[in-house]
Amino acid sequence: MNMLGMLVEPVKGMPEWNFWVDLGLIVLFTIIADIAIFYWITRRFPRIFVIVFQLLFITAYIFELKGFMIACAAALIVGVTVCFFANLNDIRSYIGNNVKSGNNFLMFKRNKKKKKGEALFNRDEVYKKIFAAVSVMSKNKIGAIITLEKDDPMDDIAKTGTIIKAPVSAELLQTIFYPGTRLHDGAVIIRNDQIIAASVYYTPTTVPLTGKYGSRHRAAIGISEICDAVTIVVSEETGRVSFAYKGELQSVAADKFLSTLESLMVRADAEDK
Repeated sequence: MNMLGMLVEPVKGMPEWNFWVDLGLIVLFTIIADIAIFYWITRRFPRIFVIVFQLLFITAYIFELKGFMIACAAALIVGVTVCFFANLNDIRSYIGNNVKSGNNFLMFKRNKKKKKGEALFNRDEVYKKIFAAVSVMSKNKIGAIITLEKDDPMDDIAKTGTIIKAPVSAELLQTIFYPGTRLHDGAVIIRNDQIIAASVYYTPTTVPLTGKYGSRHRAAIGISEICDAVTIVVSEETGRVSFAYKGELQSVAADKFLSTLESLMVRADAEDK
């Protein structure tokens, strides 16, 4: 009897089954909410904020700290609301680009292109050709915006420009962006070792930027907010070269161009796996 009592006693002290059912539902709702929230919010701090307060709320529920639960719930509601409005421009840019391209279904899902076998090509050679073109345009202060497509398909966005489908070459890129040509105003999209389109329209970001940035920089950030592509921008005013990736813009010196481009492309690959 003593042995049986030792086995039964812990069970008697356990909360009722509805407690665990409720806890399971809370955890399930939390996971679903995280998927929805993290879909739109890519910045690290808001994600950490949400996760921390979710864990605090669940802990408070387990230990029946009702006052602390209410405080955590209030903080979550306020935090998520603030994050939503803080990222509203990102959401508008994402929807704007897809509406402009006529790809309305992709407004609600990030459709990843399933690669059945990526075309064989020499990445280093492609990067060197791009660098050669960018170097000349930077030296002569010729504005340019070049996007290297990753896993997020850009076919519908490319349709807003002129379809080219020509091999990447430094001469062709310089010709496209030469002032006065019909295709110089807009972006070039590169897939693997091909220029698939030129004079492509991107919806500019509406996020406030520190410093003076032109329409090309805003367009580059805008496209980087809605897909995993890496975009190169050459300033027409200063000749400065920058990279736009995941909603962030960074300037790069000529001697760091190739290593930075390779790093961003590898980073994009790693994040998509």
